[in-house]
Amino acid sequence: MAIVYEKPHALSDLELHYCPGCTHGIIHKLVAQAIDALDIEGITIGVAPVGCAVMAYDYFNCDMAEAAHGRAPAMATGIKRSLPDRIVFTYQGDGDLASIGMAETVHAATRGENITVIFVNNAIYGMTGGQMAPTSLPGQVTQTSPYGRDVKTAGYPVRVCEMLATLDGPEYIERVAVNSVKNINNAKRAIEKAFRNQVEGKGFSLIEVVSACPTNWGLSPQEALKWIDDKMIPYYPLGVYKDRTAAAAKEA
Repeated sequence: MAIVYEKPHALSDLELHYCPGCTHGIIHKLVAQAIDALDIEGITIGVAPVGCAVMAYDYFNCDMAEAAHGRAPAMATGIKRSLPDRIVFTYQGDGDLASIGMAETVHAATRGENITVIFVNNAIYGMTGGQMAPTSLPGQVTQTSPYGRDVKTAGYPVRVCEMLATLDGPEYIERVAVNSVKNINNAKRAIEKAFRNQVEGKGFSLIEVVSACPTNWGLSPQEALKWIDDKMIPYYPLGVYKDRTAAAAKEA
């Protein structure tokens, strides 16, 4: 009998701890599929964040390290520079990457560190109970913005891809989503490309994944997927924001 689907080898057999409808599980699978496709499990080191994915070290069969809150890019830099033959990735949420870890993110990117960053943007602090995040939308109701995010006092959400794309250092920056089969397939392609760039020594790649948090959004899993289409993607448009190799080939 032909095998039409099987669990990625790089993904462990442990049951995920995430809430029903959370799309972290889909993103974990896509990362594991990329590791399998490139046959790099034995040389890959992942760096887990503080946040909902704090236990990501349990879910991948490659070596994993745990970083202090926001410091995953700094830890990944140290690992990669110490062990340049390893493939190193970080897996981070919006609070970890775009708030306490913003400096580490920006400076790793501008230095062009040869690492891969998976950035999960669900527009809210998930693990700590649903507070407003740097990526929470204008008017979005959270535990710390019960009347909606007021940009006059809280400022505007941070658009990470657009910001990092202005730097000279990054090789590849793309924003994807995982709320439909089409978007999941595109996210799979982008994540694999980000890992392949590192294998080929091209430098810093970041994939932002627009993700759902039904629990803290106060929505059903189905409603949360629609909310991504209706609210998240209009503010965070999907697409490639920087691809240095493709741009150079086009100019040649």
